[in-house]
Amino acid sequence: MAATTTTILLLLVAATAASAADLSVYHNVHPPSPSPLESIIALARTDDARLLFLSSKAASSGGVTSAPVASGQTPPSYVVRAGLGTPVQQLLLALDTSADATWSHCAPCDTCPAGSRFIPASSSSYASLPCASDWCPLFDGQPCPASQDASAPLPTCAFSKPFADTAFQASLGSDTLRLGKDAIASYAFGCVGAVTGPTTNLPKQGLLGLGRGPMSLLSQTGSRYNGVFSYCLPSYRSYYFSGSLRLGAAGQPRNVRYTPLLTNPHRPSLYYVNVTGLSVGRTLVKVPAGSFAFDPATGAGTVIDSGTVITRWTAPVYAALSEEFRRQVAAPSGYTSLGAFDTCFNTDEVAAGGAPAVTLHMDGGVDLTLPMENTLIHSSATPLACLAMAEAPQNVNAVVNVVANLQQQNVRVVVDVAGSRVGFAREPCN
Repeated sequence: MAATTTTILLLLVAATAASAADLSVYHNVHPPSPSPLESIIALARTDDARLLFLSSKAASSGGVTSAPVASGQTPPSYVVRAGLGTPVQQLLLALDTSADATWSHCAPCDTCPAGSRFIPASSSSYASLPCASDWCPLFDGQPCPASQDASAPLPTCAFSKPFADTAFQASLGSDTLRLGKDAIASYAFGCVGAVTGPTTNLPKQGLLGLGRGPMSLLSQTGSRYNGVFSYCLPSYRSYYFSGSLRLGAAGQPRNVRYTPLLTNPHRPSLYYVNVTGLSVGRTLVKVPAGSFAFDPATGAGTVIDSGTVITRWTAPVYAALSEEFRRQVAAPSGYTSLGAFDTCFNTDEVAAGGAPAVTLHMDGGVDLTLPMENTLIHSSATPLACLAMAEAPQNVNAVVNVVANLQQQNVRVVVDVAGSRVGFAREPCN
């Protein structure tokens, strides 16, 4: 790259000084798999449904606050602890940067996943939102009946939403959402009362929408956070870690390198950035001209997403990347496939440190060199390692590159919607 390019070195960014809004972090329920490779392969099996959602061209409808983030067991793979209602009911909500609506499984619900559910009847601050509410069309809620009796109360806004390989039906309500020590009054969210289809890949308790749309957390909080948040995701291998979700401009790290945030009017909730190239080691990967071009009409470009497990590159990009990676590793016995990965090799045959780093080049002179644990994933059972990226499925997501959560581990990702930029800084989350 050009000599003037600013390189993101592996800067260890110190955590924000302890304060009332800076919380300790914890792991979600289960310990990690003893074999990270097999664990990631299992999680990535559900990426196709996620990629289908991301590639769809249909339109989507002050102070430091820190909330704990933990590694989940099914995509979206990370959860944040939140409180809802009065008195507060604790929930683990999936952290999703590509979704707007926040929702929770609510009691009663016979078809929801087993686990804790929000109980609206136990909250003195809960209110059902009617079909005439301004929020209802934003959540794609059903319109009010045309023959509604003027003297009768309006029915609650009801809406349906697909998720992975299932769908749910919800009613719209509002209540106090608590993140850290911040209390957000009258927060509009979906109260799930029925689920159709398997619940394996559905968040067990709910989801926190961190997209850019009008019903997202950023939009509903307005000037409180000024459209700024960041997250640092812990490793899948970690049991104890310090991952976090930090809301608002205050307390964000200073050693951040920013790239412009792009807007796709057909998918306005997604965080697009302009990747200009990839390097393996010191070699710039040769890809066909226009391979990374941003095109709102087709949805082409690169999305930063917290819910997809492994990074996917479009076919021409991934072919060039894997070819260069294989050339530099030069594994004597060649390469095998395992799950979504097709560039796996015997580590006993390759000298320690023989795997090259992968660097993402972005507009603004940002060069994000991935830590080795974000580039290469090892099996603990056999001397096997795989390049932890894959080709985008041709029948699902042929044009969109997705930088996924496995490649974001131990990197603080700062999203500044007001400033139209996304930043990166290395930070230990384990």
